[in-house]
Amino acid sequence: MIAAVFEGQGKLVLKDRPKPCLKRPDDVLVKVTGVGICGTDLHILQVPPAHPAKVGAILGHEFTGEVFEVGPEVQGLAAGDHVLVDPHPGCGLCEECRAGHPDRCVPLYSSATAPGHSATIGIFSDGAMTSYALVPAHALYRVDPAVPSHIAALAEPLACVVSASRKLKVQPGDTVVVLGAGPIGLLYASFFRACGAAKILVSELSEYRRAVAEEVGADRVVDPQHEDLEEVVRAEMPGGAHVVVEAVGPLLPQAIELARAGGRILQFGHDELARPQIIVAEIVRKELIIYGGFIGRFAFSELPGILASGVLPLDKIVSHRLPLSQVHEGLQLLRTGRAIKVVLQPEAY
Repeated sequence: MIAAVFEGQGKLVLKDRPKPCLKRPDDVLVKVTGVGICGTDLHILQVPPAHPAKVGAILGHEFTGEVFEVGPEVQGLAAGDHVLVDPHPGCGLCEECRAGHPDRCVPLYSSATAPGHSATIGIFSDGAMTSYALVPAHALYRVDPAVPSHIAALAEPLACVVSASRKLKVQPGDTVVVLGAGPIGLLYASFFRACGAAKILVSELSEYRRAVAEEVGADRVVDPQHEDLEEVVRAEMPGGAHVVVEAVGPLLPQAIELARAGGRILQFGHDELARPQIIVAEIVRKELIIYGGFIGRFAFSELPGILASGVLPLDKIVSHRLPLSQVHEGLQLLRTGRAIKVVLQPEAY
């Protein structure tokens, strides 16, 4: 099968790889029907990289597919089932998993060695930018076949949003600022709209992405290059925002300025090279609550219902659907700001 393999130092190469075989009794072989290109993939392919990955691994951790073959101990799944995939499944047995942190699992499914990282499928072990992927059964969740594959491929980033949003507890009447209108920022805006937020303001440099932010539920969209964001927030949300989501990476200082006293901030933007200066006194004076958001811990069980309901305008977030052979075109579209979410579809081989 054709696979997009990470070969280090910004190199992603389409190569022939053998179709995987079941190795463990709880393994499932999934036929990939859609795999998204994530911002993390872009970070992996930066030079120098802004996120680690295993050299030689097939990339692709945001994916969906159909069950092709199951191991002898797998229950509740059968060939032909449509499934969502949690790429951070954890083993369920190590101390980190038992403490509720599968993202810090002692890897069982790869030889990952990067401290603080689990055996993420598609980063530290072979993923889904190919035709078939080997996945432990406990990482799979059945989904209604009526959910299109390009929408189901959003499950992983949506799980991250659902998981982190539990901490923020956005309620009707809350005011929200989202910094960044990439796929994650747009998912937060649409999710908070469904939660009943009173006013949602999105800040984004790209004109293209600002237009999509309006379509998914933002009440006001700001171009921070030509508007004073802090002044706009003061006018639209007197006292500051109840909730601020940082979905870029280095903008936590700005999030602190925009939040009202007693506000909640979520640092979700993940840039391992970012080292912003923080005004600690502002956190203290405002008595702010600052959360970190990482993976979709224990949120996947909610996704089949959310996806099937159609309550979120996810079709507006998937801007491009390309064959796997055009993965480099998809990466370039994202790097140049001409795409929101690119979903790749493997080709027959």
